[in-house]
Parts: sequence; structure tokens; C-alpha cells
Amino acid sequence: MRKIEEVLRLRAAGLTTRDIAGSVNVGRTSVQEYLARAAAAGIGWPLPADLDEATLELKLFPPPTAELAASRPLPDWLDVHRELRRRGHITLQLLWLEWRESHPEGWGYSQFCLHYRRWLGLQDVVMRFEYAAGERLFVDFAGDTMTIVDAATGEETIVQIFVSVLGCSGLMYVEATRSQELRHWLDAHVHAFEFYGGVSEVMVPDNLKSGVTRACRYDPEVNPSYLELARHYGTIVLPARARKPRDKAAVEAGVLTAERWVLAPLRNRRFFSLGELNAAIRERLEEVNARKFRGQPTSRRDLFEDLERTAMKPLPSVRYEFAEHKPVTANIDYHVEYDGHCYSVPYRLVRQRMEVRATATTVEVLHRNQRVASHAREYGRRRFITDPEHMPKSHREHLEWTPSRLIEWGTNIAPEVGALIGKILESYPHPEHGYRQCLGLTSLAKKKGADRLAAACARAIALNAISYTSVKSILQQNLDRVPVPAGEQERLPLPEPPAHENLRGAEYFAAAATTARA
Repeated sequence: MRKIEEVLRLRAAGLTTRDIAGSVNVGRTSVQEYLARAAAAGIGWPLPADLDEATLELKLFPPPTAELAASRPLPDWLDVHRELRRRGHITLQLLWLEWRESHPEGWGYSQFCLHYRRWLGLQDVVMRFEYAAGERLFVDFAGDTMTIVDAATGEETIVQIFVSVLGCSGLMYVEATRSQELRHWLDAHVHAFEFYGGVSEVMVPDNLKSGVTRACRYDPEVNPSYLELARHYGTIVLPARARKPRDKAAVEAGVLTAERWVLAPLRNRRFFSLGELNAAIRERLEEVNARKFRGQPTSRRDLFEDLERTAMKPLPSVRYEFAEHKPVTANIDYHVEYDGHCYSVPYRLVRQRMEVRATATTVEVLHRNQRVASHAREYGRRRFITDPEHMPKSHREHLEWTPSRLIEWGTNIAPEVGALIGKILESYPHPEHGYRQCLGLTSLAKKKGADRLAAACARAIALNAISYTSVKSILQQNLDRVPVPAGEQERLPLPEPPAHENLRGAEYFAAAATTARA
């Protein structure tokens, strides 16, 4: 009653409904209702001195008589609730007008809304779906996990539980996955869409790393692969705000239901494969989806069939193929690295920032969202995958780095370093493939010093361990301080540069200098 008295006082002072609502901390609708009741009861400010709180409440909120309550017809609130969730511009006012046509003696619009909200507040929490049919799909991983046992070794492996819930009907999908990694996260989405037989308008994930690269309340950054899946299925990713559980209340309730009624009954069973576990989960899931809501003659499955199945978007004709995206930079050898292999790009894009899009069979390289290279994905031991079209035709078009320049650089440190660089370049069919190892020696020179690098290179040549990895290992184990085995201590001469059409000798640079001076 104190708030109602304050509303009357502030109205008498000339404040607007919005200002009163902000001052008293109640909704504007409540302020309007209080003022309307006071006007109907003939009560204004200041209140009469003999009017206590009990009398004021009785005047503003008189109880309906038993006869009036019995004569008033009651709407079927479950039907009203279902109609509100259908696609289209269906409102409570429209439903009230349709109801009043057949019940002219029924409640007014405000009472109709009031009693509907009272009915909704008494329903099971999972029955209070608030979204239109086919509008939202909430997705998350459950906090609880399950275990798979290796039949041969008895080793136990923990698996994660993916849960999705439709916002309107509450129909759930539950699946056990190997991990929360991106591939398993997206595969679970594909299986959920196929379980529902359609796609929702919006997907609402939690801010886990697989779905959201950078969590932000106003501008979250969604993982590129997740966005690609959304485009493929014609849906939208709308991440829940960080630390805002109400944004995903449906999936929180769904996760709790899955943990209590799907996972908990399976806690004492032993499963020896992911397929066996998912088959058991599917059995329990069908029971939960078919179970009636408390106090209602309907279930999640019934609501889905009645409201959401036809409201969801159809599945595309082609199933989504997982693709991973990775930012890369083209090295001076005009290759980008992905999954331990190097794929060529046009030499003009050296040192340019790009993006790799990799599927199970193909590796594509994108520059400014345009594909500049495509290769069959390599899984074997071959490290370099090079398209001849990407190679420079002559060093006139590739002036910055050359084999001779790398050898000259190494020789300036020590002849042993230059000798090792020459042998590294000579070991590849294309010297450019050895550029990365030469650059690695550059970093070792900065970290360990020129003297130690020279000693490590001399030892690597003596042992015929011609690679950057060998030199790095020698330095890490301090073997550069150990004398080279007897008979192999002579300093090796600098080898001739490897024969290659792109190599230029001293004569070339002398001629170039003369031309520049002219």
C-alpha cells in the first residue's frame, strides 16, 4: 500500500506515469492500474485521515462476489497460450476480442491479461515457453559428463553432453560427444537439426570458446566455422550475454531436465562405445519428450508437432561439411602452414595476412575473402604441396629473398652457418622449400649468439644432420660445446650454391650495380 500511496502523491504533484514508475520502481502498467482503481473508487490525494491501509486495499481491490465469479466464463488458457506461440502477429488483444465475440459478458481486456498471467505463473517452469514457434534454438553443453570404457584395456574416457532446446515447445535433443572441440560442437548441431527435421530462425549458444571466439555483451565475435554452419542452414547465431542466465533460461532448464531424467538413470550402466551411449540416451530422451507437463494434458512432443514442426525452416539439400578456419601469413617461400604441411600461394602474396579454410579433403586459402589457392589436403609425410603456377618465373619478380642471399647472410655470421644453409637448400627439389629452416637459424643466432650457432652448425655438418631441428637440438643439449669427433674437426669450405635457374652470382649483382649507377 505504501507504493500505491506514493503513486497517488506523485500524480497529485504533476509527475508523468513514466517518472512515477521510475521513482517508485514499478512498471508503468502498474502505475496506470493503481491510478485507474483510485479514480474508480473516488480516492485522491491527500488521503482521508481516517482511511487506514486495510480499508484502502479493500476499496482499490474489492473481492468479486461468488455469484459474479461463477457467472463469468473462463477461457481455455492452454489454447490461448498455444495461439500466442504460433507464427504471425497474434496478440493477447486479438485473442481477447475473439473470445469476447462468443462471451460478451466476459472479462474486459485488462482482466483477461491479468488472469492469463496468473495462470501462466502457476505452470511448470518448462511449460512457460516465451518464444514464437520455430524462432529460437538454445544450445549448450551440460555440466555433467558420462564415461565410456575401453573393452580391451578397461580405460575410461570422459565424454561431453550436448543439449539443445526449442524455445517454443521445449523439445530437447541430447547427444554425447568426444569433447567440446569445434568439430564435435558443430557435428552436434547438424545432428540436432536432423532430429528436429528443420532449422530455427535463431540459434542461442552460451559463450563457450567453440561457438564464440570473443565474449562481449554488445558485440560478441562468433567463430568463423560456426558462422559458416549458420549460413549453410540459413539461420542466425545470437550468443547469450555473458553472466546473463535469463538469456538462455530455456536451455538451462533443459540441461537440468537432461541431467535428472536422461543422464541420472544411466549412471550405473557401463558403455563401451559412443554409439552405444547415444542409443541409450535417445531412448531416455524419447520418454522425456513424450512426458506430459505437470498439470497439463500436453507434452513437449505434442507441442512440437502442433506448433513448431511446420514453422521451422526446411533442411538444405546438402549436409554441412565441417570446415576449420585459421589465420595465416604467407612466408617468404610463398607457402602457408596448416596442420604440419605447407601449401603454396601466389608469390605476390608473400607476407600477406590470409585465412585457411580446411575441410577433410580440401585446403583453400582466402585473401580478403577471395580464394587465391586450393589444394587437395595432404595427410602423409610430404611437407610441401606446391602449385607450379604459384612459383615466380624469375627472380626479377621475387627480389627480396634468394638462395644466394641466404647463403651470404649465413657466411657473414660464420662459414659453417653458410655451409649448412647451402646444404639445406641443396636438399630440396626447390630451394624455396628450405627458406623456413634458414629463417629458423636466424632466430637461433639472435637467441644463442653467433659463436654458439657456428659451433652447432659445424657439428651438424660433421654428423650429416642437415636440418634446423638438428641444430636446435644441439644447442638445447649444449653439444655445441663438445668437440667434434676426431677426423671431422676441419673447417669445411663454403660450398658452391646449388644449381637452380633462380640463383644469381656475383656477376649479376656487379652488372646490376653498374646499371643503377648509369
